[in-house]
Amino acid sequence: MNILVADDHPLIRKGLIQILSDSSYIRNVYEARDNFEVFKNIKSHKIDILILDISMPGKDGMEILKDVKIEYPDLPVLMLSIQPENQYAVRAFKYGASGCLNKASAPEELIIAIKKVSSGGRYLNDTVSEILLNNLNFSNTIDFPHKNLSEREYQVMILLASGLKSSEISEKLSLSIKTVSTYRTRLLLKMNMHSNSELTYYSIKHNLLKEL
Repeated sequence: MNILVADDHPLIRKGLIQILSDSSYIRNVYEARDNFEVFKNIKSHKIDILILDISMPGKDGMEILKDVKIEYPDLPVLMLSIQPENQYAVRAFKYGASGCLNKASAPEELIIAIKKVSSGGRYLNDTVSEILLNNLNFSNTIDFPHKNLSEREYQVMILLASGLKSSEISEKLSLSIKTVSTYRTRLLLKMNMHSNSELTYYSIKHNLLKEL
């Protein structure tokens, strides 16, 4: 099995490589410091699992995860972070991660996670399982704010969340740029949000972009 460790901190990267190299379950371990080296290694070697840190230079780990899953949808990705899992686990699984691990985890947990995802499963420790379950229960009980939007406001929200500029939305919906801006201001107020990035996260979290 070939593993790629992507982390911009040399000491952490080398420590992970040492842990993995001591396992008879793993054949080769490669390393990457940034987005460029991640894709270079994936293309150069037959990588079976990517271990990806969230805090990376340039594109962060979440952006890299999304890009990897677009080009290599079948490649299992284990997300690694020093942050508490409740700060990133839900987003990571939405973007296609196969598991999440805290850097404070025991080495044995890393090997267990690798074995789990290599067989096509997902690795959920007790902490992550509880986070995802709470998120599911919360999603099933709240009244989603996007349901209070008008049809046109909803269309503008989805297009903004997908990355389109106001000028592009104006052309697509046959509206003036000023009107698009008015809709944006109105829907942000109704959604209690302040930026397009918040709209994007919300739309991905609730599977709204699939409606495009």
